[in-house]
Amino acid sequence: MLTVCGLTKRHANAHRAVFRSLELAVGAGEVVALVGESGIGKSTFLNCIAGLETADAGQILIGQPEKDIVTLDETARAALRAREIGFVFQAFHILPTLTVGQNIAVPLLLGRAPPATHPARIAELLEQVGLSGFAERWPATLSGGELQRVAIARALVHRPSLILADEPTGNLDPRTADEVMSLLLDQVRRQRAGALVVTHSRHVASRCDRMLTMAGDGLR
Repeated sequence: MLTVCGLTKRHANAHRAVFRSLELAVGAGEVVALVGESGIGKSTFLNCIAGLETADAGQILIGQPEKDIVTLDETARAALRAREIGFVFQAFHILPTLTVGQNIAVPLLLGRAPPATHPARIAELLEQVGLSGFAERWPATLSGGELQRVAIARALVHRPSLILADEPTGNLDPRTADEVMSLLLDQVRRQRAGALVVTHSRHVASRCDRMLTMAGDGLR
């Protein structure tokens, strides 16, 4: 689902690298945790994989068939994101002016899925994340754990091949974090997606299939 080869990113207007020659492979149904000190470049790495920042060298191969997001122009990157990538963020990023169902539908709209298929798919995901009947609810009425469940449903609704999660449990209490992590793992494996989870929590990382540490000399 994801192959990273020789990825290098330099600071703007500087010769010093944020990271250099990173290598990574994530398979279908596999969840890989990425840990490391603050400021080491984990979020920048995630942004490069998503095509939100441009790497200076290397390849990022996503999807089936594989496409190298590094070589694509902005329009093609946006299309690849809409089709192949789902995002889960620490701050949820649920739009307050849209209902739960409308929030989950955003990737379907971006991916141009037939509108007639939206209600059934949204209902299916809401059931899977334990929020049946929540489609017409407003985000302001939900708890933090419920908002993160909505975020997981939104990330998976368009059946992406890759999930990128940046501190997905960082704003949750330990019990809710465990519940949300269990849900994320279950859903990624159910859909046979690959997932890369950036986290500061060793407990969260221990629940993933593999844990990699980002350091000054790369991933290990």
